[in-house]
Amino acid sequence: MSAAAVAPSPLSKLLSRQEVAERTLALRFERPSHWSFQAGQYLDMTLIDPKQTDGEGNTRTFSIASSPHEASLMIATRLRDSAFKRTLQSLRVGTSVHLTGPAGDLTLDGASPRPAVLLAGGIGITPFRSMVLRAAEEELPRRIFLFYSNRRPEDAPFLEELQALERENPNYKLIATMTGMAKSQRRWNGETGKIDRAMLSRYLRNAVAPLYYVAGPPQMVQALHTMLSQAGIREDDIRAEEFAGY
Repeated sequence: MSAAAVAPSPLSKLLSRQEVAERTLALRFERPSHWSFQAGQYLDMTLIDPKQTDGEGNTRTFSIASSPHEASLMIATRLRDSAFKRTLQSLRVGTSVHLTGPAGDLTLDGASPRPAVLLAGGIGITPFRSMVLRAAEEELPRRIFLFYSNRRPEDAPFLEELQALERENPNYKLIATMTGMAKSQRRWNGETGKIDRAMLSRYLRNAVAPLYYVAGPPQMVQALHTMLSQAGIREDDIRAEEFAGY
């Protein structure tokens, strides 16, 4: 396709903004007409003439945290001291951005009989929120195990929502774990420590030939990928996506 034939990226207006964990912001945008995506995919967002910018430019990639069945598009991001993040924090409701996408193959095949093991760290939960919501909404028969690691409950986006989904979907199991409870102000009765082979073994005893999906900070993704490989999991059975900060 020639450059002249490429359709312009659609405009989308900001609908709402809320803090979903400490220093973590979720933003909902209008879903452009005829814009579809698969749970687990991502989009590129471009700010239009922002007051602040830096050498990284005005475009960033975000996993889509909303389900394909939701009317709006949600992204979520950790807040850092960058021009792009400062702009997101002050973006007014009704402000337009350009969206490009969707793209990505970290998607869940609802027809597969193999269990899906989702390994998430921090903001890496965003594509998995989309997946587990879709699975509940469509009543998919596929078994899903979501291992979700954070330092503290205060740092865990969508934790309460993901816990509540267990009551709606008997094929879905959430295993949330905290690695820094000494610095938390909340009570926690769940798992503690990093996701490791022992933790996986406790919950996956009856899971036959699962597929593994990994998303989170690069160091965590690489460590989990290595752990799975050393446990004898084939490369073809591992899907991974890194979430670098900016």
